[in-house]
Amino acid sequence: MKKIFAKIDKPLFFIVILLSCIGLLMVFSSSSVAAILRYNKSTTYFFVRQLIFYIVAFTIGFIILRIPTKWYKSFSWIYIIGIITSLILLFIYGSITNHTKSWFYIPGIGLGLQPSEFAKSAIIIFMAVFYNSLVRKNKKNIYLYLLPLIICAVIGVLVLLQPDFGSAAILVAIAFCIFISVPMIKSNLPKIMLILGCGLIAVAITLLSSGASILNSDQMSRFKFTNPCQRYTEETGYQVCNGFIAINNGRLFGVGIGNSTQKFLYLPESHTDFIFPILIEELGLLTGVLVIVLYFIMLYRILKIAKSATNLRNSILAYGTFWLIAFHIIINLSGVLALLPLTGVPLPLMSYGGSSTLNFVIMIFITERVAIENNLAQEKN
Repeated sequence: MKKIFAKIDKPLFFIVILLSCIGLLMVFSSSSVAAILRYNKSTTYFFVRQLIFYIVAFTIGFIILRIPTKWYKSFSWIYIIGIITSLILLFIYGSITNHTKSWFYIPGIGLGLQPSEFAKSAIIIFMAVFYNSLVRKNKKNIYLYLLPLIICAVIGVLVLLQPDFGSAAILVAIAFCIFISVPMIKSNLPKIMLILGCGLIAVAITLLSSGASILNSDQMSRFKFTNPCQRYTEETGYQVCNGFIAINNGRLFGVGIGNSTQKFLYLPESHTDFIFPILIEELGLLTGVLVIVLYFIMLYRILKIAKSATNLRNSILAYGTFWLIAFHIIINLSGVLALLPLTGVPLPLMSYGGSSTLNFVIMIFITERVAIENNLAQEKN
């Protein structure tokens, strides 16, 4: 294990450890009041669960460091089919939480798994393996390259029907960013854009003619996101305005860890979607800026690993991880700052959530495996 650890990207590894520790601290502080008053649990209820998720995630991560990425070919189809199956089964056996039918709950222990989170990693791994195979075989049929997009569209629709607009948007965005990064697509981009444009027009005409509504009334209300404090009686205005109050309370240095007032049920999702305003309230704007800087450094290290990859599979694995984390950061922070509609998207390594935590950590460790293979290739040369 020492030899493997010597070849990982150490700045990325230590930044992930630091962000995870800050996240655990903030989950404990932001959830302690809600755990008692809303859920009738102990103050450490959410902290302990999140700690367990991290232990499991890092254990799996260290195993991933030892597995060559070439082995991913043997299970990428199984993973993607399993995700599609689980998303379909959600409509029969899933549980409704926060107006979405997105979770399977494990009987007896109450732990929930959210397939839409793992769908993001499934798409990245599947596209990495699939496109690497096409390029190695020198396939020129442009329509073959569209197959992963069709599969991603099916997954996106299944997620949207839960309804989970935020996850569906991220799934589609990740798939599209990976798609246009493939060399064959770059060289045929005008033709591909024409094909995709015609497809989107056909889908739009079908939906309009059928009278189907893509978004329900709850989702549509979220698009009214500006001037939140003038809409305090509305759900989206209430949450975002209280987030603003938390940020204003914190000023530069914060009111001190554990001393937030907004976590006293003013912010309904203080330990999940709105954990960043609580962080600023308790630890100050300077700490909030530090966290954003750490995110930028983390994304830079992942991008550097992607550019140094020795094959297309590894490059897509790292690029996919980059987009996964970047889209979550952008959408979460834009939502709490009223720059975009609220979508319930967690902040990476900060927000409480087992499925998202597992997925983020696992994809980062997959990227670390790519870094290991980059270093092994350099040693051979």
